Amino acid sequence: MNKAQIFDFFSRLAEANPAPVTELEYGNAYQLLVAVTLSAQATDVGVNKATRALFREVETPQQMVDLGEDALKQHIKTIGLFNTKAKNVIALSEILVRDFGGEVPQDRDALTTLPGVGRKTANVVLNTAFGQETFAVDTHIFRVGNRTGLAPGKTVLGVEDKLEKRVPQPFRRDAHHWLILHGRYVCKARKPECWRCIVSDLCRFKPKTPEPGSVAKAA
Repeated sequence: MNKAQIFDFFSRLAEANPAPVTELEYGNAYQLLVAVTLSAQATDVGVNKATRALFREVETPQQMVDLGEDALKQHIKTIGLFNTKAKNVIALSEILVRDFGGEVPQDRDALTTLPGVGRKTANVVLNTAFGQETFAVDTHIFRVGNRTGLAPGKTVLGVEDKLEKRVPQPFRRDAHHWLILHGRYVCKARKPECWRCIVSDLCRFKPKTPEPGSVAKAA
């Protein structure tokens, strides 16, 4: 895609969804950090089901430490890898209390020193909680970036780097959410729903997937 096409691409996504938000449920930056940490190899729906009761009880790192690892496991036992995730959440909460005054740092390097927090998680928190222009590349964004030609790259970091260079203002803050939602609901992994995609004419993916029941047009 060239610059004009990329601007058009995001203009259409923005018009369709002017205020995109994460589908994870949270009440503050700390709860968001916990939710994103728990969401690795899990769905947002599954994480939300597990954290609703937890977040009514726990709003701060100190409250999480007081809750303890065993009780946390009971809350999140429906989530994959819950044993490891519980250990990490307790450990990162202890560090936040000890080293950051119980606050979530607004810095990627600081965030990625926390147990269970990688670059993607840090980017989600910085973008969603603090409004920073970061690009958290998950499987959806990696796929959309490559499939459409928006930000092709062989690695997650490669796609992130392309997005950093190519996404223009005023779309940089919300681009992460638009791309995730587009990948989750339209540009799906197994079969993209090209027939209802609002940016299909800008996308390099071929042949376009026809509407079910229709006859595919020749490329």
